[in-house]
Amino acid sequence: MFRSFFHWKVFANLLLAIAVFIGLVWLTFRWLEFHTNHGDEIPVPNVVNMTVQQAIEVLDDQGLEYEVDSFKFDPKFRPYQVLQIFPSPGSRVKDGRTIVLKVNPKTYAPVTIPDIIDGYKGLAFRKLERLELKVGDTIYEPNIQKDAVIRMMYNGAVIKPGAKVPMFSTIDLVIGTGPKRNVTIPNLVGMTVAQAKVVIAQNLFEVGLVDHQDGGKDNNDIVYYQDPAMGSVRDQGMQIDLWASKKTPAEMQSKIRELDEMYRPKIEISSPPVEDFSEPTEEPAAPAPAPQKQPAVKVEEKTVAKKTTETKPTEVKPVEKKPAKKVIVE
Repeated sequence: MFRSFFHWKVFANLLLAIAVFIGLVWLTFRWLEFHTNHGDEIPVPNVVNMTVQQAIEVLDDQGLEYEVDSFKFDPKFRPYQVLQIFPSPGSRVKDGRTIVLKVNPKTYAPVTIPDIIDGYKGLAFRKLERLELKVGDTIYEPNIQKDAVIRMMYNGAVIKPGAKVPMFSTIDLVIGTGPKRNVTIPNLVGMTVAQAKVVIAQNLFEVGLVDHQDGGKDNNDIVYYQDPAMGSVRDQGMQIDLWASKKTPAEMQSKIRELDEMYRPKIEISSPPVEDFSEPTEEPAAPAPAPQKQPAVKVEEKTVAKKTTETKPTEVKPVEKKPAKKVIVE
């Protein structure tokens, strides 16, 4: 077996195979040189600081392809000015190579408005500022969502999440003030369901149960009962239930009475006994017998008069002088 391996014919075939392989490799590289113009390279022209139109014309003249890529807007440079190129100027490339142009855009790149609807205003401010957007006016409007973003405004028009605006744009926000307390429930009886829903929304209440007599969902049915009742006082955001029918409220009196017994039962209020919370008093003692009258003692008038005269000061009467008697001596 080993003798057959070292036979000269085996060596001859092996050398022939090696020569064929080397020849094929050499022919392949020669073909690649011819097909790719190996050694035929052109330098990349310097088009930095040119306008993009001028740069494209130069590259076309050199037989080079181009691709325009926008940089972040820099107000220090002119709009559409070429700021960088790749490969760098002076590099040698083959004919038809694509040159990437980094160009200053005309203005700031558009920014996508984030979804901040129904979110807290503080979080909304931070999201907008993170995207280089300015928060303009904050307009407060009655809404059951206190301090939540209701709408976004741009240049006086409503803008929705996902829309694109230039960077550093000013966005105005409409913020909810929260529900009001003790708001009077409107009268919805006699309206269609569609009209009642509009009135409920205008008064910042919520639509609750809507019971159609026929089991359908026709918004043209007439409301014949509501709960809470008209004139009741509730906080905004509370639900208002509706009962509707094809018939008028006058034709639904029996059903209205049933609903009244269910939702507005009459409760008789009896006055509770008045409890005496004062301190207990002692039982009154038996009345003492009245003292017997003693006979009055008669006092003589003279004595009384004497007493009265003693108490009163006596008047001093002037003493009358008697006339002097005449004595005749014979």
